[in-house]
Amino acid sequence: MENQHTSQVHNSGKNWFDKYYKLMMILPIALTLFCVVYLFMFYQTNNSILLRDVSLSGGTAITITGNIDADALESQLKQQFADISFRKLTDINTGEGVALVIETPLKPEEIKPAIEEILGFKLDEKNSSIEFSGPSLSEGFFKQLMMALAISFILMSIVIFLLFRTFIPSLAVIFAVFADIVMPLALIDFLGIKLSAAGIAAFLMLIGYSVDTDILLTTRAIKNHEGRVNERIYRAFKTGIFMTTTALFAVIPAFFLITGLPDSFRQIFLVLALGLIADIINTWMTNAGIIKWYCVRKGIL
Repeated sequence: MENQHTSQVHNSGKNWFDKYYKLMMILPIALTLFCVVYLFMFYQTNNSILLRDVSLSGGTAITITGNIDADALESQLKQQFADISFRKLTDINTGEGVALVIETPLKPEEIKPAIEEILGFKLDEKNSSIEFSGPSLSEGFFKQLMMALAISFILMSIVIFLLFRTFIPSLAVIFAVFADIVMPLALIDFLGIKLSAAGIAAFLMLIGYSVDTDILLTTRAIKNHEGRVNERIYRAFKTGIFMTTTALFAVIPAFFLITGLPDSFRQIFLVLALGLIADIINTWMTNAGIIKWYCVRKGIL
């Protein structure tokens, strides 16, 4: 009687994952392909796969401190110059504005007189700081960062293949990490956010964050034969989702609540938050679905 009841439970309660895992892995793959197409179109329009701030594209960054009418200054400068952006720096404790950062591809001598005319006083070392980077130097720095990102991804892929020595599980891990990079990048481009060197460095960090959960899932599902494959995937999910949500609870409040941080720090938090959210989708829908299909095909139950 007990065996009959167990059999009925097993047959009637066929795990929903067994029914829908193929559909689950198709949706993120389609989203990733959409992001790749968007990035390709973005590249055709902007001659780059991302928007860069003056530290990576060349130009002038002027930081003005003190009591100024930032809104009026911003409004008048936008009427005179097309390609110009502004960032307000606030005090962490009070939330009051302490400085205004003006970024433009123009040279200092081209933008400084206009700012001084609007403010009604000269900019000097006491009330401002001016940084200028040439286009060739910034372009070279940007290419080095992108090269470092590409090399890191390639080395990660090699290590994954050496670790698992099987094509499909290794490819599933690499695809998930690739999707974790592509999805946040496409969204950042869509929002028109200009990335700094810190923002690109955050994608390097994201590779490490992403591959951790994928290795955890693949190792437990394929190399650990304790319990059935669904049980092993579920145990990996409980551990992996705890790791990811813990990181999210650290970076999301930092991005939204600590507005006084420099923009480069907030970019790191933003990239990591978007990448970790993408990692939940790509690891536990795409990668888990591929691993499930692989195990069924190979009889690893």
